[in-house]
Amino acid sequence: QGQLVESGGGVVQAGGSLKLSCSAPARTFLWYNGGWFRQAPGKEREFVAAITWNSGKRLYADSVKGRFTISRTSLGNIMTLQMNSLEPEDTATYYCAAGRGSEDQSQNYNSWGQGTQVTVSS
Repeated sequence: QGQLVESGGGVVQAGGSLKLSCSAPARTFLWYNGGWFRQAPGKEREFVAAITWNSGKRLYADSVKGRFTISRTSLGNIMTLQMNSLEPEDTATYYCAAGRGSEDQSQNYNSWGQGTQVTVSS
């Protein structure tokens, strides 16, 4: 899958928006599922959203459904996560990943980015 690089993190007030991007080699997200995971201090890494490689089906964690939107470009080299109505509980390091298998299981992803920090202030 090659190297994944996230960007777009930052500090935002509750209720605000951020858009994360994940850059990858061409066609990565056309051949592999793309996923976003996050990890807050002292907590385990958790699934946020995924988009399947074949049909482009989108899956979301219940905690972000209706607020976050995952997308990919037609070239399959960029995956984004639009995050709206952000809450302090969304504060975490966000990671993008590529892999095959069950989309919400981190062990099925074998290529990961370095992470980008998202901080939501109350």
